[in-house]
Formats: sequence, C-alpha cells, structure tokens
Amino acid sequence: MTKKDVLELKRRLKKNDCTFSRMCGCYVNAEKEIVLNLEETFLNLKDEEFFKYLEIANKTLSGTLGNNLLELEFPLEEENAGGKQQFLMGLKESKLKNSALLESFYQLIIDNYDYTGNYLILIFHDSYDVMTKTSDNAKLDESEEVYDYLICAVCPVSLSKAGLGYLEIENRIGPRNRDWIVNAPDTGFVFPAFSDRSSDIHSVLYFTKDTKEPHKEFMELVLGCPVKQTATEQKNTFQTIICNAINDEQKSEAVFMEIQETLNQMVDEQSEYKDTKQDQEPLFLTNDSIQDILSASGLPEEVTAKIETSYAENFADMPPVVDHLIDNKILAASAQKRKEQELTEQVIKLQKKLEEVAVTRENGNITDQVDSDNIDTDSSDDSANSNFDVILKVKPQKMQQITSQIIDGKKCIVIPMEDNEQANVNGVTDLL
Repeated sequence: MTKKDVLELKRRLKKNDCTFSRMCGCYVNAEKEIVLNLEETFLNLKDEEFFKYLEIANKTLSGTLGNNLLELEFPLEEENAGGKQQFLMGLKESKLKNSALLESFYQLIIDNYDYTGNYLILIFHDSYDVMTKTSDNAKLDESEEVYDYLICAVCPVSLSKAGLGYLEIENRIGPRNRDWIVNAPDTGFVFPAFSDRSSDIHSVLYFTKDTKEPHKEFMELVLGCPVKQTATEQKNTFQTIICNAINDEQKSEAVFMEIQETLNQMVDEQSEYKDTKQDQEPLFLTNDSIQDILSASGLPEEVTAKIETSYAENFADMPPVVDHLIDNKILAASAQKRKEQELTEQVIKLQKKLEEVAVTRENGNITDQVDSDNIDTDSSDDSANSNFDVILKVKPQKMQQITSQIIDGKKCIVIPMEDNEQANVNGVTDLL
C-alpha cells in the first residue's frame, strides 16, 4: 500500500462519506475475561457515539507507512484451509453477522495479545464502491470493483485521573468519581490491504501506536504473518550495529553522524533524478551500499568487516529503506555542530586578525612618536635656524637619499622622489 491508498480510505471516514455497515466488539478486563459484547448497525448510532467510534477507526489508519503502518504478507500456509488468512476471509464475507466466528476472533486476540489491563476490541465492516479514475485523477461515474474490508482496533481502557470535583448532590468539593476511559487504539489492522486502488487478499495493513514495541506477537500469532520491523526499530538496530563495532563512544557518534549525512544525501540525489510523483520507488540500503559507505568513512578494515557482517545478519530478510534509517534529530545536531565549528574557526581567525592589527598599530605609534619628536626638535630649533634660507623637513628614511650636486654652476640639494611620493614646499604641493 502507498500513502495515496491510505489517504483514499481515510477520506471516507467522515460523517457524510462513511458507509460502515456494522460494528462489533467486546470489552476485556485485566483477567482476560469478556465483560460485554456489542453489535451495532453503525449508521444508526447517535451522533456523539458515531463520531467517537469513527475517530477510533480513523486512528487505525494514522501514522507513517513503514513505521506505524506496516504491510504484512501472509505465508502460503496461512492461505490454506484453517489458516489465519482464510479465517479473516470468512469473517469478512460474513459481514460480521456470524457470532461464532466473532467469538473465535475475540478469543484469538485475548489468547495472544500481550497486554496487562483492560481493553476494548472493535471491528468494523465496510464496502467501498471504488470508482474508476482517469489519468488526471478525475472520477468517472462507473465502478471498478467493490472493496469489501474490515478494520480492527484494540483500544486500552484506563481509569481517568484522580482529582477533586464538585459533588452536586452533596453541594461540596470532594474526590470525583473515576471512570473507565477508552483510549486511542494501541494496535489494529485493515484486511485485506488496499493496493493500487484494489483489494489485495494476500496482505494486511498492520497498525501500531508504539513503534518501539509494536506487539510482534499480534503480527505472528493473531494475523499469522512474519514479523516485520518498524522504521524506528530498524534505525535503532542500525545505530547499535555501528556503536558495538566501534568501542569508542565519541568516535562512534561522529561516524554515525557522518553516515546519517551520507544517507540523507542519497535520498536527496534520488529525489532529483526521479519524476515528481507522490509515491516514488523506495531506495533500499543493500549490503553493497553499506560497503561503499563504510569504505569512504576511513574506518579500519576490521571495524568495517564487523559492521558488514552484523548488518547482513540483522537485515538478512529484507534490506531497510534508506529513509527509515535517517534520524532527523541527529542530522539537526550534526548541522548545529558543524555551524558551531565554523563559528569557532571564524572567531579564531578574527582574534588572529585583531592581534595583527594591534601589532601594526603599536609599530605605527612608535613611528609617529619618532616623527613627533623630530618635529618638536625642529620647532625648537626654528629660532636658532632662522638665519637659514632653506630649511628641510623629511622623513627619517629619506635622509640617506639626500645629496648635494653642482648643477649649471650652482650648488643644489638633490632629493630623489618616487612615483608614489609627494612633497610640500611651504604649503605648495603641486611642484612635482
């Protein structure tokens, strides 16, 4: 199933579009005993109940594909007589009107569902008249097929929080009565799966609220399907493989960050080359792909060999989708760390530059002081040299360049001038 398929089913779970024909279920206590059974014609429910039950069904189709929503395939033996798939087919075809089948279904869940506490099992039946769509998604007024399906939800039931409240009869504030509240579904499924806008009786869409502990016993023992890891489990497994291979915690964290960036780059590159479709072919991280990533990481051969072996063992059945291994929090932390490093480098460069400027200024102040001293000395000598016709004031570095020559029979003081040098003679600056 694709995201588009899931959304098509979810759009129908509204007051005016919902066509649930029947809803059945049972309430189970902590001792795994059925306290009550319920069987309702769904469209006859009062509005308040109608919307609450509809919300539960909707939640069973919520979450991320590959993480909260897993498409499980039935093994061939489960499609034979007596198999779990055949049992679900019978339940679907009965339209939830066979009490014996319903009781067997409830008991199957009670016997295998690993949960401590009270819970409510709900199962809905629906028939969806799938309309033909053109290539531009316009609906035609003709039916492709009737998709007959079940939605099952297992909801924990817990006591409301203790607290004080107004006791109207006694007209006082006191401890309020605690009620048993039906919570959002913890586990559930849709059978058969809805793939390419058509019924797929060989698969079931499994829902789990907790992606870290997705009730694998439900997949295996209730539905009869091989256990499938959620994206969260795959991500955690992948990180554990890297950390176990590299004993140094800081180094393993740095390597994992680097790998995360590489995986993210792979996804970005795939998106660039793919057509702009809502559902693209998933990109899998095969054994060859992980080898290429590790060889570019600069890790020692013994470490890469250990990672490759562990990776092949943990993902032997099916390589994980690259998207499932990407941890956005780690990517954000990596980006923040890189930004901090760049800022640190900029600060170091700035400090170095400031030090250079300070040294330059200090040298300049010394030169200015020398010049000032010379000027002061010259000023003090003005009165003593007032009898001279020519008084020169030059920078110290020009002193060695001054010579005296006889030009055209006259004594001359010669001061060589470079192209970038200027002269001021009694305030006149354009002599050169």
